[in-house]
Amino acid sequence: MSKFQRALFLLVALSLFLAKGGEGVSDIKNKKIVMIIASENFRDEELNIPLGNFKEGGAEVVIASSSLDAAKGMLGAVVKATLLYSDIDVNSFDAIVFIGGSGASEYWDDPTAHKIANDAASKGKVLAAICIAPVTLARAGVIEGKRATVWPSEKEQLVKAKVKYTAKAVEVDGNIVTANGPQSADRFSKEIIKLLSK
Repeated sequence: MSKFQRALFLLVALSLFLAKGGEGVSDIKNKKIVMIIASENFRDEELNIPLGNFKEGGAEVVIASSSLDAAKGMLGAVVKATLLYSDIDVNSFDAIVFIGGSGASEYWDDPTAHKIANDAASKGKVLAAICIAPVTLARAGVIEGKRATVWPSEKEQLVKAKVKYTAKAVEVDGNIVTANGPQSADRFSKEIIKLLSK
């Protein structure tokens, strides 16, 4: 390999390393994350993009739902949960993530979902929700007085629950991460990873 080729190789390797460093995923090996999806009409990207990032970081990820039958996403993805959400032991996870999509409203008034959110918050776990799923956190009472965001159509639900609605794409307040929809899924998951990396 000539000096020129070696220099070129190093330059390319360095630029790839720097690009990855700016946007890459931190190491979250030994972390366990549960992602809660609706039994029907979860939002595909809000599951798949974070799932990919979490796995890239080395985390163990479990998909939970209200049914172990195949769940269908709004854009056609088919996923089988391996855990009923009612069987989630919050102590076994480092992060609890509620995925959005129109079907996520099934958890808004669900006492079990509220208990999961409250247990996660009281134990200092990372608690996250995207799209319309932050309404579940609001109705559970865990984001009252905290900064949060949500899919714009549900803004009033957060305001009514005395949440400091910020309208940001992604909002972080302590160990709670909220995001406004599928376009924010990548950043949403990276904020969760940042908290898990601390």
